[in-house]
Amino acid sequence: MSSSRQRLVLIDGSSYLFRAFHALPPLTNAAGEPTGALFGVVNMLRATLKEQPDFVAFVSDASGPTFRDEMYAEYKANRAPTPDDLKAQVQPMLEIVGALGFPILRVGGVEADDVIGTLARQAEALDIEVVISTGDKDFAQLVSPHIRLVNTMTRTTMDRQGVIEKFGVPPERIVDFLALTGDAVDNVPGVAKCGPKTAAKWLAEYGSLDGVIENSAAIAGKVGEYLREALGHLPLSRQLVTIKTDVALDVGVRDLVLREANRDSLRNLYRRYEFNAALKDLDALAAGQSGEAPANITATPPATIAATAADAAPDAALGKPGKHELIVDAGRFHAWLGQLRHAELISFDTETTSIDSMRAEIVGVSFAVEAGTAAYVPLAHDYPGAPAQLDRTAVLTALKPLLEDAQRAKLGQNAKYDMNVLSTHGITLRGVVHDTMLESYVLNSTASRHDMDTLAKRHLGYQTIHYEDVTGKGSKQISFSEVDLDSASRYAAEDADITLRLHQAMWPKLEADAALCKVYGEIEIPLIPVLARMEQRGVLVDVEALRMQGRQLAARMHELTTQCHAIAGRKFSLDSPKQLQALLFDELKLPALVKTPKGQPSTNEEALEAIADAHELPRLILEYRGLAKLRSTYTEKLAEIVNPRSGRVHTSYHQATAATGRLSSSDPNLQNIPVRTVEGRRIRQAFIAPPGWKILAADYSQIELRIMAHLSADEGLLRAFHSGQDVHRSTAAEVFGVALDAVDSAQRRAAKAINFGLMYGMSAFGLARQLGIGRGEAQDYIARYFQRYPGVREFMERTREQAHADGYVETVFGRRLYLDNIASRNQAQRAGAERAAINAPMQGTAADIIKRAMLAIDAWLQERHDHARMLMQVHDELVFEVRAERIEEIRDGVRTRMSAAADLAVALVVDIGVGDNWDQAH
Repeated sequence: MSSSRQRLVLIDGSSYLFRAFHALPPLTNAAGEPTGALFGVVNMLRATLKEQPDFVAFVSDASGPTFRDEMYAEYKANRAPTPDDLKAQVQPMLEIVGALGFPILRVGGVEADDVIGTLARQAEALDIEVVISTGDKDFAQLVSPHIRLVNTMTRTTMDRQGVIEKFGVPPERIVDFLALTGDAVDNVPGVAKCGPKTAAKWLAEYGSLDGVIENSAAIAGKVGEYLREALGHLPLSRQLVTIKTDVALDVGVRDLVLREANRDSLRNLYRRYEFNAALKDLDALAAGQSGEAPANITATPPATIAATAADAAPDAALGKPGKHELIVDAGRFHAWLGQLRHAELISFDTETTSIDSMRAEIVGVSFAVEAGTAAYVPLAHDYPGAPAQLDRTAVLTALKPLLEDAQRAKLGQNAKYDMNVLSTHGITLRGVVHDTMLESYVLNSTASRHDMDTLAKRHLGYQTIHYEDVTGKGSKQISFSEVDLDSASRYAAEDADITLRLHQAMWPKLEADAALCKVYGEIEIPLIPVLARMEQRGVLVDVEALRMQGRQLAARMHELTTQCHAIAGRKFSLDSPKQLQALLFDELKLPALVKTPKGQPSTNEEALEAIADAHELPRLILEYRGLAKLRSTYTEKLAEIVNPRSGRVHTSYHQATAATGRLSSSDPNLQNIPVRTVEGRRIRQAFIAPPGWKILAADYSQIELRIMAHLSADEGLLRAFHSGQDVHRSTAAEVFGVALDAVDSAQRRAAKAINFGLMYGMSAFGLARQLGIGRGEAQDYIARYFQRYPGVREFMERTREQAHADGYVETVFGRRLYLDNIASRNQAQRAGAERAAINAPMQGTAADIIKRAMLAIDAWLQERHDHARMLMQVHDELVFEVRAERIEEIRDGVRTRMSAAADLAVALVVDIGVGDNWDQAH
């Protein structure tokens, strides 16, 4: 089962028509009408509709001037006239788009970009995921955690990291970047001879366009002269490239729903423009010969055919339709039970009522033992008129010996979910020897997503039935228990079948690489039941304490609000950026040191921190925001998600998310609970031990630095660790040339920033900013560091060379991280890949080490019955619930096994604390 945040897809229609016109052959129909651009756009629409977004809009430029033409008469003046062949395809395009059911938006006075920007920000505010389908670089300024770009023609996606790698600057600096480089196509003046590398360099050094302008006199050379010549028009350029996000629209995001396709209109349009394959599919659908929705009816250009072929499985037979059986009588079930008992490998899946495995009820089970053949046993479909089904208790009782037999090999796709669901029905799933999600993840953690639908398309060339295909979406989505048996069977049996086929496609590739096979078989697969036990156990929280903390936070927020109103001399909303902007910068005349992409004074955390010393209000507002986040994210949410069955909070751990191998956590995310503030530590105080038990927290000390010492074999670092010195103090003594006992707190802080910063590719600019020193001084610190620790520099250079030669780097245990951009011609992308190459072996090795520790500790605890329980994994920390009388034994056993999880050149040191709650155990 799967579900996710609602999604809005915004299609940049004008951009796609233009790009398709220039990218595809100049096709025509028999009447001589041009059709090439139409061909490309329709194919793009097909890809969009197959994804079944909750909301969608096709946005195109309206005719007539826009506000930018009024602002700058020469805007787009250099553009060549629209070719007649392209102009002739605009109206047909809109007709086809409308017939397919897309809402079409064309707003006068603004560009399509502005309409898209407005809808994107509105959707973001509604917690709706936004996908902007475009090939236009200007949209990079809109990218955020909820907004990403997709170029459907090239099949590439761009998130925040993608923006940084492509342009060398983050999304919030794209406007400044574009203002500096200018845009020859739109005739936006920039700085002469200032290309992407120079713009990115300036913005990295001076922080923003305003910073570049303020320091223009210091920039030497010819390009500095060009910059100074451009100072007069740079503010205008910034305005021209800024996408407007407050356009007055007649529709809202939730109005943008796909309408039913007009088949008659589509048929006439397809006939006229000779889209014969699309016409054939449409007619087949009308005749009841096709199960595909009208969205899938379109021609496919040669480029897409080639791309699909590249992703197809080597064995074409694995991509063929299967034979799937619905089982509703005892005879057929027992026949299948016999097959399962004699099978070498069983592909197994559950269908349930919820994605929360600890609350879900089983609706049915599916299995496959041979590729192409599978069965679904419905057990609890309860819609009106649902046919009789086999008794759930009887079926699960019959399956229990098989499922609990560790000698019966099982296969799943995210088998941990099924393991947890079965546990709530009294079954302990054993014998999971393969998981296709983890096979994909270990083969290449960054190649694609690792869900079954994506993997089926990639490795089998197979288009699966999606969960939403049978349950619907959004407010109209039904529970799987309400899905009719025939539809449910097609979906569920296919899951088991495709999982088996994927295993047959991927396992030989994994088996052929001994190192990856070892990571998979000795770390990832054995970890599944360990994580499942942790999730099933959950962690006890003091709900009343959380509620009390929530009330305290609310009271303190009220105090801060009153205090801020008194200082300002009037009331205003501390939650309104617009009101804060007016108060801080217009009324109080505080310096606007950080700007928004539109060039307005920013009120984000960075901006308020920058002016916190200039006035007392920014600091109070920052405190208010921190408390508001704690209240909404933790004190309120944690109390709400306590499981009524267990009285505990049950997180979900994800093995196949982070590229480096680190585990992540969600619902709730226990890895982000703050620890550095008093209020944050109070949240941890609510994580408690039951009567007679204690919380024990064990944390690796400076593990990534120790891994750096091991990998680099630097004598200085090794000596510091072997002598048991404070490594940051030791580094400070080396870098600043002072005795250990003469190192002051500022020097130690600088050394710590260097030690950790270099592992993450921190530049002199970043170090200077973090320490509040000049860039030259920071560069001097780094130079002295490498003089004292030459092995670190050699390791970094060696790793870069290896990454360029192999295209990947490895952890100590053989986990591999592929670096797609390591050979990129784009300097920023290449530099980003090189930074990842240096960091990944350390972060990935740390992830492998704690996983190995978890495996060893879990096996040891299984022998100790109910003496202790592993509850949480948080980065480099493991948290346990331990019987009070067993503390010493468990503390020693945990430390021994964590310390022995890797054989490094330096010892692994483990800090352990004990208390009645998580905070006390630190």
